[in-house]
Amino acid sequence: MSIHFPKQGKESLLIDSMHRFGKAMEGKEGLIMAQTSKDEDRNRFIGLAIWESKESWLAARPAMIDAVKGDPFDDWELKPPEVFHLIKV
Repeated sequence: MSIHFPKQGKESLLIDSMHRFGKAMEGKEGLIMAQTSKDEDRNRFIGLAIWESKESWLAARPAMIDAVKGDPFDDWELKPPEVFHLIKV
């Protein structure tokens, strides 16, 4: 899960990037679901992906990174995203 903090006027660029990141996951072994959501009250974007295993996520990661390679996140976000690698307990 990632929480992104878009700069005003850069929201659509960040959403497009997050959608490309999510599209790169499609069809990868072990992906259960992925979506991009917006917290309307706080103008934050949430990227959520659920995988069958950490190994599946790691195997898919290079394609996801390639999908957004070169995107100027420093220009689009107020600060780096908060990223969580959650496990079921």
